[in-house]
Amino acid sequence: VDKDTMKMGGSLAGVEQMQIDGSVKFDGVGGLSDHISSLKEMVIFPLLYPEIFERLKIEPPRGCLFYGPPGTGKTLLARALANECSQGDMRVTFFMRKGAECLSKWIGESERQLRLLFEQAYHMRPSIIFFDEIDALAPVRSNKQDQIHSSVVGTLLALMDGLASRGEVVVIGATNRLDSIDPALRRPGRFEREFRFSLPNKEARKEIFKIHTQDWNPKPSDNLLEELAEECVGYCGADIKALCAETGLCALRHRYPQLYESRERLQINMDSIKIKANDFSTAMQKTVPASQRVVPSPGRALSAISKPLLKNTLERILQTLQRVFPHAELALNKDQQQGITSTSTCLKICQSKSFSDEESPSISEEKPTHKTPDCKKAEFCTFSRYICPCYGSICKTAGNPRDQPTCYRPRFLLIEEPGSGQASDLAAAVIHSLEKFPIYTLDTPTLFASTSPDETCVQLMREAQRTAPSIIYLPQIPSWWDTVGPTVRSVFTTLLQSIPRFTPVLLLATSNIQLRDLPEEIKTLFNNEYEEVFRIPRPTCAERRHFFEDLVMKQAAQPPALKNN
Repeated sequence: VDKDTMKMGGSLAGVEQMQIDGSVKFDGVGGLSDHISSLKEMVIFPLLYPEIFERLKIEPPRGCLFYGPPGTGKTLLARALANECSQGDMRVTFFMRKGAECLSKWIGESERQLRLLFEQAYHMRPSIIFFDEIDALAPVRSNKQDQIHSSVVGTLLALMDGLASRGEVVVIGATNRLDSIDPALRRPGRFEREFRFSLPNKEARKEIFKIHTQDWNPKPSDNLLEELAEECVGYCGADIKALCAETGLCALRHRYPQLYESRERLQINMDSIKIKANDFSTAMQKTVPASQRVVPSPGRALSAISKPLLKNTLERILQTLQRVFPHAELALNKDQQQGITSTSTCLKICQSKSFSDEESPSISEEKPTHKTPDCKKAEFCTFSRYICPCYGSICKTAGNPRDQPTCYRPRFLLIEEPGSGQASDLAAAVIHSLEKFPIYTLDTPTLFASTSPDETCVQLMREAQRTAPSIIYLPQIPSWWDTVGPTVRSVFTTLLQSIPRFTPVLLLATSNIQLRDLPEEIKTLFNNEYEEVFRIPRPTCAERRHFFEDLVMKQAAQPPALKNN
């Protein structure tokens, strides 16, 4: 390959093997245990246990797609995978290319660079090709696009799954714009698996904090890490890493402020620099999460000043919501592990039941396991008993409706009195409690931020259905209904009705108008008889007394803190 490249006058500058940081391993990636297990099946298991795939006569997956918000660990996980594969006798070549680096101003040069990359990866197999920002390399082909870019996409499609097998070459793509990728890439044979990198929940944030503070002396306590994980809602992995770095700098400013005034190198005692809890508070005031720089996260906990008034109401809302949307019980249960949207939840439930693996019928078993006159019906009942209705995966407990949460088109409407302003705080607190689920905000600024509101509505609704169980948040639905045009309303209601009946996609909405005064189209969305409408009551006398007692007797009676000079 090198000689042929030299004859053609090209350079292998973009095809050379990448030297990556060897310190990044799987144990340095927090909150992505499900993705790590799937990547081991794709890359590490075929190298360590090739006899398994030879015995089953199957080919391991050769492509996967990482998508999600920026800073959630897509590139980090690819680097950790390359390091894990290059241990001991295993040696895996790692190629990393940016999407825009493959493009050239010369006709045919971009396609030639792609072919050279795959040829080099094939000769140095086993290898991994990682395309970062693949949406710039393989966008959706359309009539508005030039023919040259379509030729690049076609070349990539042919290389990934053409007539010639690419062998032990795994292709990984990463993007934060999933809808901008050509649909032909998203099929088995090219990108078999798609991994969604969402914002970490509370357990994942605590795990990431432990990773970044494991070398500190002294280490933060578990209570402090628990509190930090509770406060840092909407922080991605990169934000938490930046927060820990800013905390160290804050401790340095408090201990040695003279460093910022002196031009000479001063002698300092590193053991005297101690990181305290207030350093984290100072760092959080200076750090703006990446998710809030573009679109603020709708979920937030109740503030300390409003908690005495709304805490009891929030508990009643969550209790009612668990009956309407049973999946919320899994998210609110503190004993559940991370990864509630994956099939691992079903497996945990299966293991706690009385079924055993011997009860599962073999695919070659001819004898029916149920005594029914119709043999075909018996086989179908035996197999359908193992299909999970929520996730579509094989599950032993799906035969009993009590073992799996089932809901029929869950919808929930919070109605407040005009001018009270409680619905926005309570809805944000509900989303904060259910942060394990993907949240899609369908408010007016989100729709009209693009030139096509109906297209934005379609993308959000389809993404919510694909990542179920999920939540669609619609604040102030009466004003939203009057603002958007009839086209968006028609698209919204059509897509809402097209979602399968038992798909766990919750529609959470708020309103400052009573149910009887709402338009008829909105009334049909929420059934009052099934507890899908919750009317927010006014704070009781005891709640108001608790609020003023804390405000007047405790806070106002305290003298101001002394300021050290």
